[in-house]
Amino acid sequence: MAFLADALSRVKPSATIAVTQKARELKNAGRDVIGLGAGEPDFDTPDNIKNAAIEAIRRGETKYPPVSGIAPLREAIAAKFRRENNLDYKPEQTIVGTGGKQILFNAFMATLNPGDEVIIPRPYWVSYPEMVALCGGTPAFAETSIDNGFKLTAEALEKAITPRTKWLVMNSPSNPSGAAYTEAELRALADVLLKHPQVWVLTDDMYEHLTYGDFVFRTIAEVEPNLYERTLTMNGVSKAYAMTGWRIGYAAGPLQLIKAMDMIQGQQTSGACTIAQWASVEALNGPQDFIGRNKAIFQARRDLVVSMLNQARGISCPSPEGAFYVYPSCADLIGRKTKDGKVIENDEIFASELLEAEGVAVVFGTAFGLGPNFRISYATSDTLLEEACTRIQRFTASLS
Repeated sequence: MAFLADALSRVKPSATIAVTQKARELKNAGRDVIGLGAGEPDFDTPDNIKNAAIEAIRRGETKYPPVSGIAPLREAIAAKFRRENNLDYKPEQTIVGTGGKQILFNAFMATLNPGDEVIIPRPYWVSYPEMVALCGGTPAFAETSIDNGFKLTAEALEKAITPRTKWLVMNSPSNPSGAAYTEAELRALADVLLKHPQVWVLTDDMYEHLTYGDFVFRTIAEVEPNLYERTLTMNGVSKAYAMTGWRIGYAAGPLQLIKAMDMIQGQQTSGACTIAQWASVEALNGPQDFIGRNKAIFQARRDLVVSMLNQARGISCPSPEGAFYVYPSCADLIGRKTKDGKVIENDEIFASELLEAEGVAVVFGTAFGLGPNFRISYATSDTLLEEACTRIQRFTASLS
């Protein structure tokens, strides 16, 4: 009898966490390393949110929370969806989890049986297929390309749907590509989904507030109300509010699904940190002006990185609509050699040799299901980004 569960053989470690840890180890060993792997804002949590947490501690809000979340936060979540997304959810249709990951995991755990398929567009956030596999489902990948901005088309969605399809995972703006879907693009996907009533939609809107220029964010249940009864709309405070370490994600959806997720969570964590939940009440209900200021900084960083990468030999970098990632192609560098004679056979070797030669840590694209690309997080200072891109230019120029 094997000691470890068979399910572990179906999953891989997180490549993004691995890159961040590798960069940390090299720094600790004295190497000059610029880490561009972490998907985490470099801004601090706003003071009003911190103060709300401190006040909650002083009030004695330190006991177990209700499994699905404290009532004021569930009310704030419902109000947020009405105010910003034109979605009418009652507080009891919401649930709070320990980060977006727990929300996603619990949704899959509550609904997937062996053989059930979950459509995941490539490139994807590294955790989606691993969560599906851990919960007994089968990841089914739908293709995108750099030519269509890494967005799922109606034709590709139709091709991916089978009688076993239970979920479609949508992530807009996307990690890793930064691609965001317009209302028209969501409308085209919704038209396909309306023909397949067995397919539910799990829409990960974590980067909702980080879109640039004239882009207008929409979520799919808002675009097509007929999908409301089979959509789980997920969000959180991690990215827009710079609260990654507070570990609060939330979702809203049909009551039957929320109750099932509540049951799982009740046997799993008994709810998210009470103090972090009170901080999140202030995040959602309090001043929102800092989001626009932070967004302007991110947009300037995006423009800097896109410009400099497109000046690097053999690199092609689209300008994404949102999030704080770029997903450039290194296809024109495949087959070239480093100064030491190492052949760049794929994007994983490209990322490894870049780290070795120039001390720039990026995540190779194959980890996200689509290469030869690599992901850069520009959630760091202009100075570091400019230096990192200069090093990338130098590295690509050195390849023969």
